[in-house]
Amino acid sequence: MSFYLTTAIDYVNGVPHLGHAYEKIATDVIARHMRQRGEDVFFLTGTDEHGEPVADSARANGLEPQQWADRNAARFKALWQRLGISNDFFIRTTDAQHEAKVQEVLQKVYDNGFVYKGVYEGWYCPRCADFKTEAEIIEGNRCPIHEIELTREHEENWFFKLSAFQSQLEAHFAQHPDFVQPARAMNEAAAFLEGGLQDISLSRSQISWGITVPWDPSHVFYVWFDALLNYYTALSYARDGEDLTDRYWPAQLHVIGKDILKFHTIFWPAVLLAADLPVPEHVFVHGFLMAADGRKMSKSLGNVLDPFEVLETYGVDALRYYLMREVVFGADGAVGLEGLAARYNSELANEYGNLASRTLAMIERYRAGVVPDVPLDPEIVREFGDLSERVKARFDNFELHGAIADTWELVRRLNRYVEERAPWQLAKDPAQSQALDQVLATLHEGIRAASVLLYPIVPGSAGKLLAALGAPDTDFAKAGLSAAGPLAGGVTVSSLPPLFPKRS
Repeated sequence: MSFYLTTAIDYVNGVPHLGHAYEKIATDVIARHMRQRGEDVFFLTGTDEHGEPVADSARANGLEPQQWADRNAARFKALWQRLGISNDFFIRTTDAQHEAKVQEVLQKVYDNGFVYKGVYEGWYCPRCADFKTEAEIIEGNRCPIHEIELTREHEENWFFKLSAFQSQLEAHFAQHPDFVQPARAMNEAAAFLEGGLQDISLSRSQISWGITVPWDPSHVFYVWFDALLNYYTALSYARDGEDLTDRYWPAQLHVIGKDILKFHTIFWPAVLLAADLPVPEHVFVHGFLMAADGRKMSKSLGNVLDPFEVLETYGVDALRYYLMREVVFGADGAVGLEGLAARYNSELANEYGNLASRTLAMIERYRAGVVPDVPLDPEIVREFGDLSERVKARFDNFELHGAIADTWELVRRLNRYVEERAPWQLAKDPAQSQALDQVLATLHEGIRAASVLLYPIVPGSAGKLLAALGAPDTDFAKAGLSAAGPLAGGVTVSSLPPLFPKRS
């Protein structure tokens, strides 16, 4: 079955930061998990390169917009590679194929009668590239997101008849109560819809950095329509000589931040309906990362968790694990270097890494590196025999934090199991040979199953450990614990340097 998921595409008017990394890691975790389950996954990310904010940033840096876009798109690509993001395609909205497809789709919207010419006058945030309604303006005539003063714009635009889709969107929300997740985000989208839809600008006549409107070359498309269409246009050219649209559209999941909710839950489905295209199945809205002190991250306040600093000190998997473990997906969450260090040392190094080292060392010492092929301890199987199904259900509800928490119960239980059964004592008594076999097989199978479940979160470390366990397969179907015996009984383990060396 196909599973198409996307992240928001990032503006190239700045450099990548932790918030960008958080969204990409979370989406990557979902993509990797679904691949483990045998789904036909296509994972898209990329950069948003048109619009006034990009042109302004380029000008401020003494570059042409395309030069500025090229420079910063490369930075995003490089960081995603470093973070192990397994996207299948990286779209840039300056791709010629994207531009042509945008013109094709929006020409269809025009031909279907959902576009007209008019004059817009209202308040505009140049950093959001968004016209604000009176209800969205905060004290001081400022943007609620960037908290900068809005500008008054008056220009001739082509308008999209968003109001024509009021009843269709209301019906869609009613028929698909999980269209927007989590529930908080669905309530926010529904409230916006209940407020009544107003027609919105489809084009701009006072800027030139954008995609030309085919029926009126004196205008360019308003950046949001260009950007939103990337999810659809990418499929037409992501693979040379192959159009993947029929295979993957509609998308199963868009992952976005809460600051762009109305565009993805109201504007986007309306545009698709206007172009006679299917609407995506789910839009998942994640929260913001806050500083450990509860304030918004700011370089001026010195409370920013720098992803590059974390990568240098702790490594890729530590950052991936910490962000997914610390923050409930869908809610705001506070993060900081102190919290990361604590999670790293107590959980990754002491609990997971130490369990792996002890298990491998004991199998090598007591059984010459060969895993006993005997039934597992029924107590552990009884407690965790359904763990893989619980984790699967968590992922189906996009509860990434919960999936890790459930798996970590097994990691901690195995650490207690080592202390309870004391294999070093069993090894001293030949009469306890069978008991020792069962303990070693249970430890091996338990850490193997946990590593398969953790693979989407810490793919590098889990992959290394599974290889050392002699069981490199990450197939989710093999993540369960069975009373019948170990999946990898009889295999030979190999030594492994510490997965997560302790950091001071």
